[in-house]
Amino acid sequence: MTFTKQQEKLIEALILLGLAEDVGPGDYTTLATVPADVTQKARLLVKDTGILCGIDIARRIMKAIDPQMTMDQRMNDGDVIQKGDVAFYIEGKPGSILTAERLLLNCMQRMSGIASYTRKLVDLISDTPATLIDTRKTSPGMRVMEKWAVFTGGGGNHRMGLYDMMMIKDNHIDFAGGIIQAIDRVHVFTKENNLDLKVEIEARSMEDVKTIVAHGGVNRIMLDNFSPQQITEALPLIPPSFETEASGGINESNLRAYALTGVQFISMGALTHQVRSLDLSLKAC
Repeated sequence: MTFTKQQEKLIEALILLGLAEDVGPGDYTTLATVPADVTQKARLLVKDTGILCGIDIARRIMKAIDPQMTMDQRMNDGDVIQKGDVAFYIEGKPGSILTAERLLLNCMQRMSGIASYTRKLVDLISDTPATLIDTRKTSPGMRVMEKWAVFTGGGGNHRMGLYDMMMIKDNHIDFAGGIIQAIDRVHVFTKENNLDLKVEIEARSMEDVKTIVAHGGVNRIMLDNFSPQQITEALPLIPPSFETEASGGINESNLRAYALTGVQFISMGALTHQVRSLDLSLKAC
């Protein structure tokens, strides 16, 4: 996965914030107990089953703490992992390794958990045309990493933020005075500001779908809180020129039913806000 300059800055800022939060004025226990002038090794030990994610983040954390640390990588992001696997070895000053340990593990455990859950759900619908995508329901400051993890797990990324797609939701429609007014205002705004962005709009009923299709001016229609049966009824009303997305109330138990409707995209906030971190450990060799 490649990142924009803005996203690279966000990753760097998160690492620096994480270190400031954890290390503060100094890792006093490490400074007191381990020699500063020797080289040691540690291994990233897998204690769980799932999908590995976050090796590049580990490299970035190591570089931020001590550019002299090196990594001997044995596995890759996206690999299936199981208890007993060693993802990589780190070599460097023991103080540097210990200072990096917690932030490195926090990031990789969460990212691997998201990638693992995403892969599990993607496998449930792999024989359907639907693409499982994430949302903006991410941990503050960790959006780039969490969406990276979804991608690693085989899912797709929705918009990164409020700036890279026009998404007209229910409150926008209500505040604008209606569907047509909201769509028209979006086009006036994008033209005045020379923006080239896709436009998605939320439909809350069959009548909304009909109004949107008749008016046009959007790329994707989100069928919000529609049941699978309602989506099956709505899709014939939507010409192929519109993309379709199901959202709201979708979980592991009903995901496949939604995918079988023929909808193109299924967005699930649970990919990033209802996951269990994988158990990983950094152990001295």
